[in-house]
Amino acid sequence: MKKVFIARHTTKDREALNEYDYDIELTADGITKAEKMAKHLASKNPNIGLIVASPAVRTRHTAEIFAKELAYNKTIMLNEVLYMAFVNELIETITYTYDSIDTMLIVGHNPSLTALAVTLVGFKEKFEEGAVMEIDFDCNSWIDIDKSNAKLVSYTKSSDV
Repeated sequence: MKKVFIARHTTKDREALNEYDYDIELTADGITKAEKMAKHLASKNPNIGLIVASPAVRTRHTAEIFAKELAYNKTIMLNEVLYMAFVNELIETITYTYDSIDTMLIVGHNPSLTALAVTLVGFKEKFEEGAVMEIDFDCNSWIDIDKSNAKLVSYTKSSDV
């Protein structure tokens, strides 16, 4: 069994004139929401073996908050592809994971995360800022994941916690 948690960064600052989207930080409220969601995930004792995040400022910060709350003491893998990912690139990121990892957390952006959720589990909503989705895969290798063995376990919005 393989498990992936998918988290969307929390609330970002409004884009300023001549500011690159990549460099936009989390708001104070976004930091609070990320801490709340990370604590909620930590309460499930998920035993995260790998955290992969977009290196954009807001996703990197969100991943760092999750790592702290999850007592994850390994390196967060920053993957440039996740910044403006197509769904097949997100799936590649997952399938290229070593099979010694059973549970991973991906921290990314929309519309990519919504597309991934639709593709894997037929999700019918927009993946909200700060939300976390848990998907189980009935397989023993990441290379074998697909919609036929994926099961949506939970989808938690920051307003639910």
